[in-house]
Formats: sequence, structure tokens, C-alpha cells
Amino acid sequence: MKKSLSIGLSMALLASSSLTAMAHGHEDHGKKKNSHKKIESVEFSSMKAPDTIKNMVKTYTTASVKVTYKDGTVKELPLNYDQLYLSKDKIVDNKGEMIPAGTPIDVNGDPIMDNSVPENPSYFISDAPDSNSLLTKGNQTFMISHFEYDSQNNAGDRISGLPASMTLSELDHDKKTGKLSVKEAHKIDFSGVDGLWNPCNGSTTDWGTHLGSEEYEPDARAFENKDSKAYKEVSNFAKYYFNDESKANPYNYGWIPEISVSDDGKPSVVKHYSTGRFSHEMMKVLPDNKTALFGDDGGNTMMFMYVADKEEDFSAGTLYAAKFDQTGTEKGGSGDLNWIKLGHGTDKEISDIIDSGVTFSDIFETTEEPTEGFTAVKTNSHDSVEYLKVKPGKEKEAAFLEPRRYGAIKGATAEFNKMEGLAVNAEDHKAYMAISYQNGSMEKQEGAVQDDIQLPNIESGVTYELNLENRQKDSGEEYIDSRYVPAGMQGFVLGEDLASPDALGNTADPDKVANPDNLSFSEDLNTLFIGEDSDMHTNNFVWAYDVETQKLSRILSVPVGAEATGLSAVDQMKDSHYVLSNYQHPGADLDEKNITAVDKTELEKAMKDTLGIMETGGVGYISGIPGGEVKEENHEGHRGHHGDKDEIEKRDHHHDHDDHDAKK
Repeated sequence: MKKSLSIGLSMALLASSSLTAMAHGHEDHGKKKNSHKKIESVEFSSMKAPDTIKNMVKTYTTASVKVTYKDGTVKELPLNYDQLYLSKDKIVDNKGEMIPAGTPIDVNGDPIMDNSVPENPSYFISDAPDSNSLLTKGNQTFMISHFEYDSQNNAGDRISGLPASMTLSELDHDKKTGKLSVKEAHKIDFSGVDGLWNPCNGSTTDWGTHLGSEEYEPDARAFENKDSKAYKEVSNFAKYYFNDESKANPYNYGWIPEISVSDDGKPSVVKHYSTGRFSHEMMKVLPDNKTALFGDDGGNTMMFMYVADKEEDFSAGTLYAAKFDQTGTEKGGSGDLNWIKLGHGTDKEISDIIDSGVTFSDIFETTEEPTEGFTAVKTNSHDSVEYLKVKPGKEKEAAFLEPRRYGAIKGATAEFNKMEGLAVNAEDHKAYMAISYQNGSMEKQEGAVQDDIQLPNIESGVTYELNLENRQKDSGEEYIDSRYVPAGMQGFVLGEDLASPDALGNTADPDKVANPDNLSFSEDLNTLFIGEDSDMHTNNFVWAYDVETQKLSRILSVPVGAEATGLSAVDQMKDSHYVLSNYQHPGADLDEKNITAVDKTELEKAMKDTLGIMETGGVGYISGIPGGEVKEENHEGHRGHHGDKDEIEKRDHHHDHDDHDAKK
């Protein structure tokens, strides 16, 4: 998610990686699947970028998919975009009152009101729907949806600290057409975890839960100054949410919430404090169901990895931070990743530390200039270089409440910029990471306290491929208890900057990805889906990238000024493939675009007459991709079916034990 002072640019794409949860939720799924024609390959055909006002203000696709079946049949099928609802639609039943889908609720479950125009009080409504997860319980299908933020009140003033929300909706599924619709919806109660800070992207676990996020964690050091932005934001949050400013605590926010839905459709929430507090773009669980990677959004951020003690349980584990050792600048850049252990913790341990009232000054000593015994660090946690020393006995507090600062002290690289979405290719032991804007701290910096990353400036960004390896050691020469440790990364899909804007106002090549944000990989389709968060493209797009053929296809366009987030491919949901997809704050920053191909005044009027300017966002999905068994034998050079992968994992698991036993 990218914000600007004018409210930000954030188009969303409904997320749902709950393939396994979906499949396991239907007892007859296997029988239905076997009745289908088996698919040999799927190839997406690109749509044209919009160049008329009519198309620039809507969400649509004219892309298609060519399906080749194993019996030799070939079909060219059109893709479709179906909208489920707008964030302003009153679909949520809240204590018997119907309220908009994007309205946050307070600690008592009451809608938070915008009273900035006294004679016309109204609901706050987020125009920024983001990550979604689909969860199946028995014959019921539920969708959890993020609503990130609302940055402006009805009086037109910028606001800060407004609590965020998630909505749980039950979906109906038309068996004949595959069309999805909302049956009923409710807000999710976060009162047990002190409310929800700005949720960005998310993911769905194989065991059928939703992993959310809390992005742009407040600076606990700045919070100690009552004149600071951080103090204002957290205090405003406490006033809106608790109606009690004294409950403001920056350490309550910046975590990963996990949401479960019971068999009777009731949601429950925990925050995983042991996974570390930073600017959580998202958390992505790797195929062993115990290792996770994170996006850390902003400038001077850090790559983190978490290894849980037990599979499918992120309440206890070990947190690591990466040291980047650059190996090249070709195709965006490359480097080896070495992991520094920050510490082991449990949710309860860290929660108890927060509840004790610990402050930044309880954890660190500081000076204002270089001093012996203090380490100079520059991280996203603070707006300037800091000179820090961890107080004796406060290592656990530092490791989990301030992992970016602590990681930098221990030598981890704090130079990543706009680290966004993540996806996993389980068959090939690869992960993908979006660096939305490769600039700033990722370039060579004269006089920097750390300069591990010295990569070429690519304003339109790079999607990186990460190699997931077994039998890796951390910086202390201890084996990491994971078969999926990122050992290196290299540029995979690159944008291309333009020297000057084209007639539609694009400053990056419109036929290539610009500023990748959300990523989702379909094992069935062997395709990486990429959603944009770009002010370099006047209209943002969703792309399909075949990782074998390297063919890139534009498959969705969203309204001018909107952003694509929450992207997720859903394989074999009720005999269909879906790519769930939202859009956020249409019309944002339109006034800043240098557009000559169409009448800009008419474009702005059309945007106001349709969805409005940053008034609402939409939740929907791409359909038209048939179900059926896809690529059972896979491309040459890939491993075979999942049974082969399971055997490899068993073999690797035995190697792990052998290595650990030898070390003992």
C-alpha cells in the first residue's frame, strides 16, 4: 500500500490463497474434479490498455485464456470481472443496523462516526478495501476483507489514527454459473487485541485461517514526545477506538493478526506478537507450514523470516533478519541472503512485556552523536540516524518490539525500499517478492551508516525471485530448523521507466509491470499474478506472468488513480479458478497527471459521475478460468506432481535430523 498526503494510491485485489482450505471443505470435490476434462496447459492473452474515458473510469477485462486439454481440444475463453460490493454499500448487519462494508467499529462494536460536519454526521467509510481470504466451513464459504484506512473526513480535512476494520461476509455460489454473491456480512471484533491498526495485504493459511497485517507501525521513540506525529496518531486511535486517550500505546500495533472462523461462522482474533513488530505488508507461510516471510513496507526496511516451533502454530518461534550480500546488478540485481538470529519468543511472553507498560526508553540507551559503545543505525523506525545501545537484560524486548532497530545493531541490512507482496511456488522451491520502487535506500548512498545494497535505480520496480533452500545455517553457525530458507534473490520481472510521460500520463512503459505490489502464484496454472500500486501508470493493471514461458499478459484494468491489492489466485474452488480482485480509492491524484490523449476535465467529471473521487472502493473477482486438473506432468525442467515434492520434502527432513544429530 502506498499512501500520499492527498490520501494515497491503493487499488486492491481481493486476496484468497485458501486453496487447501477450500479443497478440504468439500467432501465430493475429488469426484467432481475427476469428471472434468483434464487440462494440459493454460495461456493468457493480453488485453489492450484503456485509452478512452469510458474505459479509464471502470474496472474491466477484455483478456482471454486459451485452454488446451489433454485430449487435444483447444478453447479460447473470455475472462470476466464481477463486482461483489462497494465499500460504501450498506451490507453489514451490525447490532441490527445496516452499515457500510468499509465502516470501522469501536471497542463496544459501535460504528465510528464522522462528526466533522456537525449538521450532517455520517459513518466513516474506508475507500481502501484490501486483502481478502476465502474460508470454507462445511457447506458455507466466508470471505474476510481488509479495509485499510480513511484519510479524509467529510469536512475535507486530513485525519490520522482512525481505527481500521475487517468485514466477514458469507458468500453464495451459483452452481450453474460459478457466480459469487454476498449472503450476509458482519464486522469482526478486535476488542480483545486493542483494535486494528492499518491492515494492508494478507494471506490465507493451509489450515483455513486468515493472516492479516498492521502496516506502518508507530515510532515508539517519537511517541515519547507529545508534540510528535506518532503521539498524535496513537492518541487519536485511542480516542476513536476506546474513547480514552490514556490507553494509547504504540507497542499495541504493528503485528500480525490471525483470524479463525468457527463452524457456525463466528470469527475470533489473536495477534502473533512473537512474529515481531514492524511495518507488516503481509506474512506469507511457506510450504512446511512453519516458516514465514514478511513484507516490510517503507524505506530503509528489513527482510524478516520466522520459524515456528510447531507446524500451523505461530504462537511461538524464532525471528531472523537478513544480511544482503550483493552479487550483481544484472536484471535489477542479485544477492545472497544470510540470516541473523534475533531471538526466540512466545506470544504470551511478548504480550506480557507490552502489558507491563514498557517504553522505548526502557529498552534502549541513546546519544545524539557517534559515541563509543553505541551503534549508528538508519531504519524506517525513525526519521534520522540513531545511535543506540540495548540496555542490559532487554534483548528480548528489543528483538520483538523493535526488531528493525535491533536487527540493524546486529548487522542485518536495513536498506530495502517498498518491500511489498509475496508469493510461493511450492513445486520449484521459489518465492517471489515485490520491490515496488527500487530507489532511495536501495541505491548507492554516499556517507550512509550502512550501504549493503547498491542496485540500479528502477523507479517502476522489480519483482524478485528467492531461492528456498534446506540445511542453511544462521550467522552463528547454527542450523535453521526449516527446509525453506531464502538463500539468495535475483531480479525476475522488471518495469521500464520512460524518459518523459506519454500522452496518457504514463511515466513507465504501459506494456510492462510498473510498481509491483500484490503477488499470487497459481500452482495449477504455473502463473505468477502481479497487481500494481503505481503512480507511474495512469491506470493500474493486474498481470499474469507464466514463469516457464515468461509471457506477460495484462488481464485487468482498474479505474484511473486506483490501486490493485489483495491479489490472490484461487485454484479449484468449487470446480472453478478465480482471481479475486479489489480496487481502492479511484480517482486519487488525478489532478497531478499530465494527460493529453483525452480531455482531462472530462475524465475527472466522468470519474465523479461514476464512483466519485476517493469515495469508495470495490470488491470483486476475475472469473472465466475453467476448473480441471492442470499440468499434472508439468513443464520439462520442473518436478513432477505433488507426490514427488512430498518425497523430496521427506528426504530433506531426514537430512535435517541427520545434521542436527551430527551437531549434537
